Amino acid sequence: MVTVRLTEFRGLMDTEFGPARAAAVSRDHVFADLGDRTVEQALDAGLDPRRVWRAVCDAYEVPPRRR
Repeated sequence: MVTVRLTEFRGLMDTEFGPARAAAVSRDHVFADLGDRTVEQALDAGLDPRRVWRAVCDAYEVPPRRR
């Protein structure tokens, strides 16, 4: 499994959504795959950023080449 550091995760979010929308997605969207948490709540709870990124990708149908 490829690991993703938190700084890399933030960069992936910004690249995929743009900084403003990435921030909104991170704090406002509740993901069932993250235990009904937002991205911020999941990361604060210690979930691996790679797992969080996969949940975001699945929910927003990010193409495989950008996952």
